[in-house]
Amino acid sequence: MAQALGEDLVQPGELQDDSSSLGSDSELSGPGPYRQADRYGFIGGSSAEPGPGHPPADLIRQREMKWVEMTSHWEKTMSRRYKKVKMQCRKGIPSALRARCWPLLCGAHVCQKNSRGTYQELAEAPGDPQWMETIGRDLHRQFPLHEMFVSPQGHGQQGLLQVLKAYTLYRPEQGYCQAQGPVAAVLLMYLPPEEAFWCLVQICEVYLPGYYGPHMEAVRLDAEVFTALLRRLLPRVHKHLQQVGVGPLLYLPEWFLCLFARSLPFPTVLRVWDAFLSEGVKVLFRVGLTLVRLALGTTEQRLACPGLLETLGALRAIPPTQLQEEAFMPQVHSVALSEQDLQREIKTQLAQLPASASGPPPRPQARLPGAQAIFEAQQLAGTRGATRPEVPRIVVQPPEEPRPPRRKPQTRGKTFHGLLTRSRAPRIESPARSHRGSTSSLDTRF
Repeated sequence: MAQALGEDLVQPGELQDDSSSLGSDSELSGPGPYRQADRYGFIGGSSAEPGPGHPPADLIRQREMKWVEMTSHWEKTMSRRYKKVKMQCRKGIPSALRARCWPLLCGAHVCQKNSRGTYQELAEAPGDPQWMETIGRDLHRQFPLHEMFVSPQGHGQQGLLQVLKAYTLYRPEQGYCQAQGPVAAVLLMYLPPEEAFWCLVQICEVYLPGYYGPHMEAVRLDAEVFTALLRRLLPRVHKHLQQVGVGPLLYLPEWFLCLFARSLPFPTVLRVWDAFLSEGVKVLFRVGLTLVRLALGTTEQRLACPGLLETLGALRAIPPTQLQEEAFMPQVHSVALSEQDLQREIKTQLAQLPASASGPPPRPQARLPGAQAIFEAQQLAGTRGATRPEVPRIVVQPPEEPRPPRRKPQTRGKTFHGLLTRSRAPRIESPARSHRGSTSSLDTRF
């Protein structure tokens, strides 16, 4: 199966190379003084103009209009037309609208609305010296060839410092994780610091809970899940990785923790994020399985990697032409992995995971599978907050006065016709004879 998948891999034509957009520590420490930035802001990048395979301008305008219409009535769209949102995310959110769409997809706009002033307080508060020193050492490593992060005193690095510091104050029990740096940096390329902060909160606590804490317990669980999926979907690749001793923890954490920001060309990273914010962690597993298949899917590729180092090198040196967004993303979405399959495998591996005395057990139930689940959870929370429970009132009413029993009218020997005729006849005053009994009977009966 794996061999067939590898041989059937679609080889795109002469596509443009975006490898210079990779944000890794291996990049040069400084850009040339007169090098031009590409359309994503990377100095000296080769994406100044869309290459072959990119959608034409008219199609991009049509997609922009669709997103404007959907986001203008977001609650209605998510309630009734989420499938359309998912399909548009798979096609790619237009760059001009990612600042509008990302916070809506992940629910950050609701968090920001419900916590007004929180980020300002965190940004103005002094940070923990321990975390501030660690964050300061990592700032220059985040996309050093991007125009936002070139200068240590520029708004990019300073904004990144404020966002990461705010998170350590917002969740002091978790602190700072190095993998949060590239995630926050990508968010800052499209969002103001406050919105980037709330998006980071949603990613760390809703999409990937247990990833960025001190124990990273969810990473261990997902590594076992990924191995089980490899065994089922790519058995020959799984056997080769076992033979050479390459476990998932040797390559998977950098992929998943950084959301592939350090492993793929930047245009492809954005497309992965569009789908991830829509469909959840399932997208990360699909991307990882696709990368493993591209690197080791054929018999020739596996024979060329007889050892551990060669195999790891192959996983990190996939030709950029195979990672172009228009060729790569359809392969990602075609991976036979549904949300039900993933949840079933998570339950299986969670039951087999050995207990660790050094950290808490993973809590996969805290992870929500994408934008629709987040929207429904926030709607439910908003409904509960709006309808406050009423305090029961005890009303003491005075006892009613006893009423005299109602007497049965005396109608014996009288007919209805006679009573009706007597009621219609004019009343004659006569001092000698009084019809009190009849009058009383008539008043009581009718």
